[in-house]
Amino acid sequence: MRLVVDLNRCQGYAQCAFLAPDVFAMHGDESLLYNPQAPAEQREDVLRAVAACPVQAILLELTDEDMAHLPAAAEAAAAAGPAPGGTR
Repeated sequence: MRLVVDLNRCQGYAQCAFLAPDVFAMHGDESLLYNPQAPAEQREDVLRAVAACPVQAILLELTDEDMAHLPAAAEAAAAAGPAPGGTR
């Protein structure tokens, strides 16, 4: 899976760093560091982090391998709860 964070949109809420600390980390109060090539074993944590971003700044590109595990990915996204400002 490949991650891209729109750093112009990111507001530093750090939900991603809390939910996927092996992939995302805050550097100071407002600077986000992240691994754009998150390992497959971090898939569920990354999906939760993407769903939890209040400003939807994290873009996720799934590979063929990720698509093969889509049922597990859908469960992880559902476990993250409703999207901000809407329902699932």
